[in-house]
Amino acid sequence: MPRSTTPAVELDVDGRTVRVTSPDRVVFPGRGLTKLDVVTYFQTVGPGILAALRERPTTLERWPKGMFEGARLSTRTDSTGDAFFQKRLPQGAPDYVETARIAFPSGRTADEVRPTELAVVLWAANLGTLTFHPWPVTGADVEAPDQLRIDLDPQPGTDYSDAARVAPHLREVLTELGLEGFPKTSGGRGLHVFVPITPSWGFVEARRATIAIGRELERRLPDQVTTKWWKEERGEKIFVDYNQMARDRTIASAYSIRANARATVSAPLHWEEVPDVGPDDFDVLTMPARFAEVGDLHARLDATSPGERYSLEAALELAARDERDHGLGDLPYPPEHPKMAGEPKRVQPSKDASRHEEHEEKA
Repeated sequence: MPRSTTPAVELDVDGRTVRVTSPDRVVFPGRGLTKLDVVTYFQTVGPGILAALRERPTTLERWPKGMFEGARLSTRTDSTGDAFFQKRLPQGAPDYVETARIAFPSGRTADEVRPTELAVVLWAANLGTLTFHPWPVTGADVEAPDQLRIDLDPQPGTDYSDAARVAPHLREVLTELGLEGFPKTSGGRGLHVFVPITPSWGFVEARRATIAIGRELERRLPDQVTTKWWKEERGEKIFVDYNQMARDRTIASAYSIRANARATVSAPLHWEEVPDVGPDDFDVLTMPARFAEVGDLHARLDATSPGERYSLEAALELAARDERDHGLGDLPYPPEHPKMAGEPKRVQPSKDASRHEEHEEKA
């Protein structure tokens, strides 16, 4: 890809100067969006994106070459992609970029970007960051989540509309547990619901509470919802991805841009809007006008917001009843996690010899 010869553009961001290099580099060819368009978008929705990231250790999803046809993201097993996740502070970061030290499941640590002002967001966007992945913790205590994040993930054969039909039932469950959720589109096919919680529990407890909420939703909507970890068992249902609350698992922030041809964004919603909108309604070109009209619907999730935060006690009591009365204990962790106490074995059901032997004995 030829290097741009257009001079850098300097933006004034609350008294900081942020340089946008190669401003005319095309990032989304199908929409005609340049790097400067992307950076300007984040500046336009600045109060919202900063509230979503403020004080949170944040992984940067960087697409330095743009979102061209065939572009792909590097993974743990294949680092040859065109984009990558930046989990450590990039070299050459300006001195106003602050960090928070987080620990991975392996025990290794990293100093991640911790946005404290909008200039940090725009600096990261200049590096090709499209999607920001904040942890559900703040730098004040990286071991204590202050958000519960529930991911309604459509499985093959389902889509956003199926997740939207589940959403009011999730809201009902949350209300019964003394919790208030704030929905947003994922920017893709799914729906996210964030709950502000008091930072009084660790990742294990927050994940356990999410499992209990997912199981209650599954009981009420057995034909629509699943908590099955193994894809071969899920069917055409909405998967409540409880492992998004495991350590080092993150969800795209509100106002993040998703790496797709349309340049959709993750959009905060009113609950009443959930059934009437779709992911394609919100993109880099349409979100600025919506933000100007409705403001930041997720403002109460800001780590510095004085808004109410909720207790997980009722959700954890539900988890305890599930285990005591129904024998429903823990569920499998992601593969990169060490084996956890009480976790069932991580064996794909179709490859579990003991299951096959048990089935043969019963037969």
